[in-house]
Amino acid sequence: MSSGKNIYFASDFHLGSHVDESNFDREKKVVAWLESIKEDCAELYLLGDVFDFWFEYKHVVPKGFVRLLGKLAEFSDLGIKIHIFTGNHDVWMFDYFPEQLNATIYRKEITREMGGKSFVIGHGDALGPGDAGYKMIKSVFTNRLAQRLFAFLHPYIGVNLARFFSRKSRESTGHKDAEFLGEKEYLIQYCKDVLSRAHVDYFIFGHRHLVIDHEVGENSRYINLGEWFTACNYAVFDGENLVLKRYDG
Repeated sequence: MSSGKNIYFASDFHLGSHVDESNFDREKKVVAWLESIKEDCAELYLLGDVFDFWFEYKHVVPKGFVRLLGKLAEFSDLGIKIHIFTGNHDVWMFDYFPEQLNATIYRKEITREMGGKSFVIGHGDALGPGDAGYKMIKSVFTNRLAQRLFAFLHPYIGVNLARFFSRKSRESTGHKDAEFLGEKEYLIQYCKDVLSRAHVDYFIFGHRHLVIDHEVGENSRYINLGEWFTACNYAVFDGENLVLKRYDG
C-alpha cells in the first residue's frame, strides 16, 4: 500500500429500496461519503446489496443511481481500484460494471493478503451452516438457464416482480436483523471453521444488517459492516489496523 493511502469497505446500501422515503437522501449520503474518502482511497470494496435490485438485460440496466455511478466512474478515472461483490439482492451483475467502471466483480468470498494481514472478504450470504431454504433459492438465482429465462421478461414485469419479492422478504425477516445471536451466528460459525484450517486476521462481511465486531480467535476478528438505512458504517484499513467507523455526513 502507498503511504497515506487506505482501503475502504462498505456494504448494503440497498439503493432503490422502498423501506422508507429517504432512498434519494441515502444515495446522496453514500456519494458524500465517497467524496470524503476520495483523496486517501487506494481501493474500494463494496460487499454486496449495493442495490436493492439489479438485473442487467443485454441492452438495459435499471434506471436511476446516476449520482453513485458517476462517483464510481470518477474513482475509476482516478485510478482507484473498485471491487464489487454480488449480494443476494443484486446477484445479477454481469459485464456492465467491468466495462463501464473497470470494476472487478466477485460472486463468492475471496482471500486477500494486504499489509501483511490476511483477509476473508465477501457478502456473507449462504456461508456457514443452516439456512438451507435460502441456499436452495440462491442456486436458482445463480443458474445461467434461470437467468436467461428471467431475461425474457419485459423489464417492466421483471423489475416490479423482483421488487415485490424483495419487499416481502424484508418484511418477513427484518425484525431478526436487530438480534445478535452470539456463537449461533452463521457467519461466526463459518469464521471458526475457516480458522480451524488456517489463520485469518480479518473476516469482513455484509448481509447481516447488524454492525458486529467480534473476536473469533486469537488475533482474529469478524467484522460485519451493517446497512445504510440507519447505521451508515464502514471499515478502513490503513495498512496496519482495521477500524470500524460510522459516517454521519
